[in-house]
Amino acid sequence: MKAAIETGRTSTGAPSRWYHFRSLRGQLLAWLAPWVVVGAVVAGWAFYASYGLVLHTFMQTQMEVLARYHVPGGRGDGPPPLPVLSDESVFQWGAFVVQVWSADGQLLATSSASPRAAVPLQAAPGHRLVQQGAGWEQGWRVYTAPPAAPGQQRVQVLQSEQFLQEEVWGRTLYVLLPLALLVPALLFTLWWVVGRASRSLWVVAQEVARRDDRSLGAIPLGPAGRVPEEIVPLVASFNALLARLGEAFAAQRRFVQDAAHELRTPMAAMALQMENLRPWVPPGEAQQQFAQLDAGMRRAQHLVGQLLRLSRQEAPASAQPPAPVDITAVLRDSVGQWMPLADQRNIEVGFDGTEQVVLQASAVDLRSVFDNLLDNALRYTPEGGSVEVRLHRLDAGHAGSPGEGSVVVDVVDTGPGIPPDLLERVFDRFFRVPGTPADGSGLGLAITRAAALRQGLRVELLARSDGVSGLVARVHLAPTASFAASSALTRR
Repeated sequence: MKAAIETGRTSTGAPSRWYHFRSLRGQLLAWLAPWVVVGAVVAGWAFYASYGLVLHTFMQTQMEVLARYHVPGGRGDGPPPLPVLSDESVFQWGAFVVQVWSADGQLLATSSASPRAAVPLQAAPGHRLVQQGAGWEQGWRVYTAPPAAPGQQRVQVLQSEQFLQEEVWGRTLYVLLPLALLVPALLFTLWWVVGRASRSLWVVAQEVARRDDRSLGAIPLGPAGRVPEEIVPLVASFNALLARLGEAFAAQRRFVQDAAHELRTPMAAMALQMENLRPWVPPGEAQQQFAQLDAGMRRAQHLVGQLLRLSRQEAPASAQPPAPVDITAVLRDSVGQWMPLADQRNIEVGFDGTEQVVLQASAVDLRSVFDNLLDNALRYTPEGGSVEVRLHRLDAGHAGSPGEGSVVVDVVDTGPGIPPDLLERVFDRFFRVPGTPADGSGLGLAITRAAALRQGLRVELLARSDGVSGLVARVHLAPTASFAASSALTRR
């Protein structure tokens, strides 16, 4: 889960994108955008219909008035002479075309000589739409006035349907233009607001992902507005949970440290008493039983010491702040510390350093890493074997190498090795390879990995590839370490 949050990927491994439907921003846009678009379309259509009805009603009234004005016997003393209208006046400005027909259907006069205005006299009086072809430009709104008396002239008024439709659509577009600008602005505002809230949640998620058993500090809420108000109670509750977890881990560490400290004194006293008792043990079976009791006492002392070291390694802060550390010098000191045990067991220990490495780290943690690896190597290597410490640079194409220039520390022994399926299990606390004859508590490698992780190092165990039985404990140094070529070879 932590890796998925840090890399911004879903549980299936696919990159997380804002336009995915599971995204809060994507869901809001997917649900709100259609409603906004539909609302704009409905508003535009309603305006088109209402304005078109108003315009058509108004024009029909004007056509009726004009027709009655030209009908003989209507308002006025008689129809005035008809002016001749241009096509621009008729089709672009909506001028009325007046036609005067005789009782027998002969066209007597017209105000437009355009062939497009050649609309025949309609048999029945009233309004109608006459279509002379496909499209608006071929249509006419026609009002045919009834004759004032039988045998009288008839008047017919035309208006271009093209003008009416262009007028309605033009006015509609004028209304839709603000909506067309409003919709993107609304969607962008929605996208920006949700994006800002999601960025705040992403920051909080990253803060949560960085928390572990060594970093249980409260998640900062930051200035006002950094975290949405709806999320503040959740963050506050999570901070309270982190505080309780921190107290629980601290109590656990204090218990282990106190128990280890309390056990060291009686264990040391018992070991001293056993040393005083050793000369008084008669040879034979009693001496064998005493030897087994002494071995158990030493294992108990070693376990108490390992527990104390493990509790210190799991503390939130290192006992020593990071500083430039010469890895070669640390390795030499560590090898020198374990030389008495190597001489006691007749094990040859060698140091081969071909790189001069300076690492920004805690010297205490680095000594813990190398001391535990050497302790394990000397403990499981049989008498007469050999242990070699190598500081060298891996090949660019080497398996497990992050790239060209990767420098590692290898602790190579000639012990029985570890089965491949248990190479990771041995880092678990209190786990020991079944059938291992050497004494141990199963905590050494757990302490090694904990100290290495604190300094950004990686520890792995490999089987020897030169045909010799044994194990290679490899420590990958941080890529930011500075290196200087050197050559050093020490054997004893």
